[in-house]
Parts: sequence; C-alpha cells; structure tokens
Amino acid sequence: MVTKFFILGFLKIEDFKISLFFLFLLIYIVILLGNVFIIILVSACHHLNVPMYLFLRNLSVADILFTTNIIPNMLYAILTGGVDISIAGCFIQYYVFCSSTYTQSLILMVMAFDRYVAICHPLHYASLMNHKLCLHFIYWPWAICFVLFPIEVVSLFQLSFCGSNIIEHFFCDFAPILAIASSDTSLVETEDLIFAIPLMFMPFVVITISYLCIVISILKITSIGGRWKAFSTCSAHLTTIFIFYGTQITIYIFPVGEDTFYGKTVKSLLYTVLTPFINPIIYSMRNHEIKRALQQVMNKKSNANVYPMFH
Repeated sequence: MVTKFFILGFLKIEDFKISLFFLFLLIYIVILLGNVFIIILVSACHHLNVPMYLFLRNLSVADILFTTNIIPNMLYAILTGGVDISIAGCFIQYYVFCSSTYTQSLILMVMAFDRYVAICHPLHYASLMNHKLCLHFIYWPWAICFVLFPIEVVSLFQLSFCGSNIIEHFFCDFAPILAIASSDTSLVETEDLIFAIPLMFMPFVVITISYLCIVISILKITSIGGRWKAFSTCSAHLTTIFIFYGTQITIYIFPVGEDTFYGKTVKSLLYTVLTPFINPIIYSMRNHEIKRALQQVMNKKSNANVYPMFH
C-alpha cells in the first residue's frame, strides 16, 4: 500500500533548473505584491468601497491562496528533482486548489452581474447592489466552495493506491491522482462533474449572458465617447474572464497534447502561474479608478513628506 506520493515536478531540467527556479520565484513575488497592493488599496481608499472593487479584493485573496497552495511546493520540486508528499497533504492541496478555483469562478460571475446592473440598469444600481446583497455575494462563493467541496475529498480518501506512487505533475491535480489509483474511480469522477457544472459551467453561462446584454446596451448608446466610457468600466474584468476561462477550456474541453508529460505541464502552468500573474497587472494598468486611487495615495505621501509638521 502506498503511504505517500512523489510529485515528479519537471523532467530533464537539470541544465537550467536554477534559472527556472528564479523565474517562477520572481513571478510568485509579483503575484503576491500585485494582489496585496490591490487588497490594501481597496481597503484604504474610501471611494473604492463599492461593489466592483470589494469583489476584486476577494478575487485577489483567492489568487493569493491559489498560488501559495501550489508554487512554493513547485519551487522546491524544481530544486530537488521532485518532492514527497503525504496522501493527506496531497488531497488537502487538491482541495484548496479546487475550492479557490471555483471561488474565483463564482466571484467573476458576481462581478459580471455587477457590470450588467451598472450598465443596463444604472438608475437602479444603488438599490439593487445594496450593502446586504454585496455581503451575500462576497460570503457565498467562499462558503459554497470551501464547505461543500470536502465531499469529494472524502471520496478521494476512499480510493486505494497499491502500485505506483509517482504523480506525473508538479502538484496534486485530479487526473494525475486518479491515474495511479488502484480502485474504482467512477464515484469520484461523477462527484467532480457534479461540482463542475454549477461552480464552473453555470457561472460561465451567466457571464456570457450578462455580457451579451451589456453589449446590446452599449450599442444603443448614440455617442462613441459614451460607448467607450461604458465599455472601459468592464474591460479589465472582461480580459480576466477571457484568460481564466480560456485556459480552463483549453485544458479540459480541448485537451490537445494531453498525452505527453510536457503537454500537460505547459497547459497547467497557464492557469496556475500565468493567469494569477496577469490578473493584478490587468487591474492595475487598465483600471482608471485603481490608477486614480494610487495617485491619491502617492500625493498624500508626498504632502506628508513636504509638510511633516502638519501631520
């Protein structure tokens, strides 16, 4: 009986493993700093205490949790040529990975609904997106994913592992775990599909419908300036959606190259490393309110340095 797993990490990288280690370390640092920057900025600036940026703050928290769950262990595997992990530790990593991913999916759906109300029903925005509803929209994505998903993890613990203990991946993902299981995995696969439909597929449908309504509403605006202003309020969010769901669709719906180790690894790096790396950059560079808030913070700091006696 297998008592622990061995995460293989990356194959044949001895010649450039140090370079790869520092590259991913730099990316991880940028992810942490970028998301912490957004969290602090939204918390510190009162004019950002509106639904869209409160949701963005929670998306940043999910990004930090998602990457911290995977990248540090991946960095260690790069340096050592693989890493041992207990069965319980592997399943916990998978639990955090899936829960944070599904939480991101639900938060993106909530953000799309917020943009739909803001653009399609601007006069009713304040009454519809009230404080109580926003708290529900913030609380339930976390509660649903982190409270309900242990059901699948319990089923994973029922599996037997009697042969190979080598996980051909750089973290504990669903398919590599099932690939080395010695018992029937049909129950776990069914549960995974049941979770994926309401937590991944349905949010994508809601987001698609929301943005179809947004596009129709924007096309009704007569002035080009008005159209651009309306579109600019959701451009950063739309870009994040394309990246998030684009990588998921590429991996799970069109699994070209999944028969090779490197095919699986490269595709997994897209959503475990690249997507969290791009998200804070998009919201920092393409969002006017974030830029304005940063400028205000910098101006306050500059004034405090120039006139310290008044502070």
